[in-house]
Amino acid sequence: MVSAIIPARNEEASIARAVESVAAQLEIGEVIVVNDQSTDRTGEIVAELAKRIPKLKVLATADLPRGWVGKNHAAWIGAAAASGDWLLFTDADTFHLPGSTRRALADAADHNAVLVSYSPEQEMETFAEKALIPFVYCRLATRFSFALVNDPRRPDAAANGQFLLMLRDAYFATGGHAAVAGEILEDVALARRAKASGFGIYFTAPMGIVRTRMYRSFGAMWQGWTKNLYPLMGSTPGSMLMELPEAFPFLEGTILALLYVLFFKGDHGSGWLVLSMFLAVLGGAHLRYGIALYRNLFELSAVQYYLVGACIYAAALVASWWKNTRGVVVWKGRAYPAKTP
Repeated sequence: MVSAIIPARNEEASIARAVESVAAQLEIGEVIVVNDQSTDRTGEIVAELAKRIPKLKVLATADLPRGWVGKNHAAWIGAAAASGDWLLFTDADTFHLPGSTRRALADAADHNAVLVSYSPEQEMETFAEKALIPFVYCRLATRFSFALVNDPRRPDAAANGQFLLMLRDAYFATGGHAAVAGEILEDVALARRAKASGFGIYFTAPMGIVRTRMYRSFGAMWQGWTKNLYPLMGSTPGSMLMELPEAFPFLEGTILALLYVLFFKGDHGSGWLVLSMFLAVLGGAHLRYGIALYRNLFELSAVQYYLVGACIYAAALVASWWKNTRGVVVWKGRAYPAKTP
């Protein structure tokens, strides 16, 4: 019924867990790992897994064609070799809990959807992960509303490539990954094409379905989010400039400090007033962040990382703007030229 497709490039730390968790799903008839020119032990690991998992097939990519993003090319190769009625695209850093595929198929039936996508629960171990990842997802929640995305009357569309189940016929009817070959955010692009074609999509963030640890070092996390943040926030300078004041609390503090310097130079009483106002602004920002964490199912203890998360997020957003418009986007050892601003 379902073919699972896992593009993999240098994923030796997580590929075995991902493959085994997907292969354990009864609804999945085949698991296709597309080894995208890995230079680590990914190829050896999946070859060993194939010896004891009959439903596992291992494919390999050739040179990356011009105009393609590596992951999209590997996913397209896997889809072309798949035989299932449904195609489950998932990442090598995901862990699928028992019953996840059955739940996705049920959601497809219940919501009349040909594309079902889940935003996984986040596994975070380092300080930087705990500071930045919840902050990013809370900001994304303000831009991508599940209710609007799932409303067939609205043009809003989004998906998460870590878990993206799509009806085979609809996938090829909309062009699949070949139609979004050069897109960094291929998951969102696929969802937009599906919805624009009149197909139903369903996107949510359920608990107990799929988990992921996206990044295992600060360098990988910085590279990943500076690749994605600017496109996620609208891909325009205006959208970035509107996002920065919302996410970066020090703008209010800077304004208050300037007011003090300009109008209350030697007045210590006014200085204490400005300081009190700044602390009130900062306290309110922490409170809003705590509410956002609760709504997005993150632990409230993550509020202690608010200031660090806000600073890293703002820096990553600016860096993402530069890479996507003036520089190059580097991911998994490949460099993609920036699009024309």
